[in-house]
Amino acid sequence: MLVVASTPGADAAKKITSSVPVVFWGVADPAGTGVVASLGHPGGNITGVALGTEDGLAGKWAELLKEGVPNAIQVAVLGNPNGPGLAPRVRELRTAAAALKLTLHIFEVRSVREFDGAFNAMSKTHVGGLIVVVDPLTLRYRENIVRLAAQTRLPAVYGFGEFVRSGGLIAYGPRVADQARRAAAYVDRILNGAKPADLPVEQPAEFELVINLKTAKALGLAIPPSLLQRADQVIE
Repeated sequence: MLVVASTPGADAAKKITSSVPVVFWGVADPAGTGVVASLGHPGGNITGVALGTEDGLAGKWAELLKEGVPNAIQVAVLGNPNGPGLAPRVRELRTAAAALKLTLHIFEVRSVREFDGAFNAMSKTHVGGLIVVVDPLTLRYRENIVRLAAQTRLPAVYGFGEFVRSGGLIAYGPRVADQARRAAAYVDRILNGAKPADLPVEQPAEFELVINLKTAKALGLAIPPSLLQRADQVIE
C-alpha cells in the first residue's frame, strides 16, 4: 500500500501503479484533477480524504481577508504553478475578488529560492494583503513565508492553521490532523479486505478558523469582534 499526503503525491502514485492500493489525504479536488473518477465512486486503486477546496474554500479566504483587513484593495496571491491546485483556486479567487471589489496580483513560486523575489515584488506593487495557496512547497516552508509576510508587514490568510500557529495572521481550512486520522481509517479498512474502488472519497469533517492576535497587534490591526467570535482558536 502507498499513503500520500498531497495532490502531486496522489498524481504521481496514480501514474506509477494501477494495482497497489493508494490512500491519499490533503488532495485538492481529486475528481477535478483526475486522481479519481468521482468522489462517490473513485474506481481503480485510489481513494482517501479530499481537502474540500472545491467547495468554495478559496472564496472564503478572500472574504476573511476583506473582513479582517477592510482597507485592503490590492491583494497578492502566492502559489506554486507546478501544482495542479493553483489554477482552479485562482479562478475562484478572481470571482470572489470581483464581488468584494478586490484587485488580485498573482505571484508564482516554484522553489523556496523564489520566495524573497516574490515578496520584494509584492512590496513594489503596494498590495495591502496576501492569500497563500497551500501546496507541499508552501506548507513545507511556511515559516519562511510567515517571516517574509511579517517583514513586509503584509496581513495574510492561509489554508491551514499550521501557518497561524507558526506566526501567520488568519487561517481557514481543514484540520490537518483530522485528515491524517481519516486516512488511517482507510488504510485499516483496505488492509482488512475492502477495495479502494468501493470506498467513496471523504470530504473534510471539520474546518477551523485560527487567528493570531499577537501577529495582528504587530501589524497594527484590530481584528473585528465578529470575526474573533467565530474563531475556533485565538492565539494571544
